Amino acid sequence: MANVYVVGASRGIGLELVRQHLDAGDRVFAFARNPSEAEGLQDLSDKASLSAHAIDMGNDASVTAAAGETGSDSVDLLYIVGGIVGKTEPMLESGDWDTFDDAIEIMLKGPLRVLRAFLPRMSEGSKIINFSSQLAASTWPYGGFYPYVASKAGLNRMMRSVAIDLKDRGIVVGLVHPGYVQTDMGGPDAEITPQESAAGVKKLAEEWTLEKSGDFYKWNGEEHAW
Repeated sequence: MANVYVVGASRGIGLELVRQHLDAGDRVFAFARNPSEAEGLQDLSDKASLSAHAIDMGNDASVTAAAGETGSDSVDLLYIVGGIVGKTEPMLESGDWDTFDDAIEIMLKGPLRVLRAFLPRMSEGSKIINFSSQLAASTWPYGGFYPYVASKAGLNRMMRSVAIDLKDRGIVVGLVHPGYVQTDMGGPDAEITPQESAAGVKKLAEEWTLEKSGDFYKWNGEEHAW
């Protein structure tokens, strides 16, 4: 039984990761902004091996408190799923810096806050899986999404640096594109279901080795171009 932590567990892929790890017999700590209002988490509240906790990835005090609530048990696997889309249209004229700053706080600084909060409970063999996106890669052929692409591209390079800094401690850092998924962001016509994405990411996480720490993969195990 592994101790699994899912940050961004209220719906979609994060919630499905919670379900699949519970089904596998793991102990799961689920984090959401408002877990009491997350219907999917509430439906699982009778599971003895699940605990739900409030977290705001954009707030240092909230992240520290959320980590403290979970005690001192080891962190075997940490998924950092949560994020926001922000403005999708070009911001060349609007200059909506508040929206841009929110994206940076949550999707770039947020994962580092979370990692720092749980790092004292990590040791050799622990894994941190960061949810990135194909939009972060230089191969993405479309415009717009400025706050999102900037945050995810920054996350990719930052976590590559983190992977280098933690390699001597035997801690694995991964970056994953979860696919084009039928979630609130992807919409009903997306290519795969949350169940398929979560199953692929779970398998990928469990098989991720230290030699591949800092690399960028697709949900199905294929290496993703940068």
